[in-house]
Amino acid sequence: MKILVAMSGGVDSSLVTHMLAEQGHELVGVRLSLWTDTTAPTLAQIQSRKCCDPQTVYRATTVAQTLGIPLHTIDLQHEFKSQVVDPFLREYRAGNTPNPCVICNRTIKFGVLLKIAAEYGCSMLATGHYARIERTQTPEGTLCRLYEAIDTNKSQSYFLYALTQDQLRQSLFPLGTMQKTDVIAQAQKRGIPLPEHYEESQDVCFYPEKEPQEFLKRHMPDAITAGPIYMNDGKRVGTHRGLPLYTTGQRKGLGIGGLKIPLHVVEKSVHDNSLIVAPSGADCKLELAASSLNWIAKPPAMNTVHHLQARISSQGRLHAGTLTHNGTWAVFRFAHPLRGIAPGQSAVFYKGQEILGGGIIQNADTQHVLD
Repeated sequence: MKILVAMSGGVDSSLVTHMLAEQGHELVGVRLSLWTDTTAPTLAQIQSRKCCDPQTVYRATTVAQTLGIPLHTIDLQHEFKSQVVDPFLREYRAGNTPNPCVICNRTIKFGVLLKIAAEYGCSMLATGHYARIERTQTPEGTLCRLYEAIDTNKSQSYFLYALTQDQLRQSLFPLGTMQKTDVIAQAQKRGIPLPEHYEESQDVCFYPEKEPQEFLKRHMPDAITAGPIYMNDGKRVGTHRGLPLYTTGQRKGLGIGGLKIPLHVVEKSVHDNSLIVAPSGADCKLELAASSLNWIAKPPAMNTVHHLQARISSQGRLHAGTLTHNGTWAVFRFAHPLRGIAPGQSAVFYKGQEILGGGIIQNADTQHVLD
């Protein structure tokens, strides 16, 4: 089989390349050159280009040379900026907290890359993602289901819920059945060059800082304007530094003094540039509404209550509850009230280890979206 392998120069993709070569497949390696934040300080720019720094380039090149396979560098800076970064900024302007990795996976890594695979005559794309695909033959063709990786601590299924059947049919995740410790051991056994200081990749790769606030200040300064902070009872309790610098559920760094009770952000009101906070307990919700739905295999029956689990952030745990949807909107009711349900984030729905699909959390009235 001829396979396109996404080679970042990291341990995961390097081991995938070795494993597939050992199985006798014909491989074509590809590296992505993505958009760079030229407004960042010089050192920060270098740190933000972990996918393109000299060390990762060296490691990917070494693996390709060792195995005798071609390695191509594809410039996707324009596509990444227009399809990932620009929507990220637009969502922050709208008062949301977006998840760009979900968009990147669907449009860039499993969108553009699959087109490149076809151009090179490859029938499949292999990556170092930690997830599992199970394939079943049906009268209509191959049906793919997406599952958590065996190593649930490294599982990246949350970021993959928006993939289509066509994308999954052409994708391989060889590490989905491996523990991370085994991946490192197998890489060392094969003499794969490892980073001097090993780090897992960040959720977001295109800004150098750990949090997005400085990036937002550089790229949308006109939206960073101070405004009032109100308690949920309407009392003004402070002044915020700009709505994009806060997220729903945030507790630290609110800049509110003189109050002895802990407060959390419950709403960002863009129309009047106000931030709404509430004491612990008052900021919890039992339900969320999500739109832009994507179902991996067969959608759950509409207008029916389904007992499932949901994850509302990439690092969050699974929460039990019930799902109802009408094809356009989904409402998930949690077994227990939750805080930090942030509009713009993805709500991903699970049935045990299987990822059924998900959608984008909206600041919507859950009582009426299904009408």
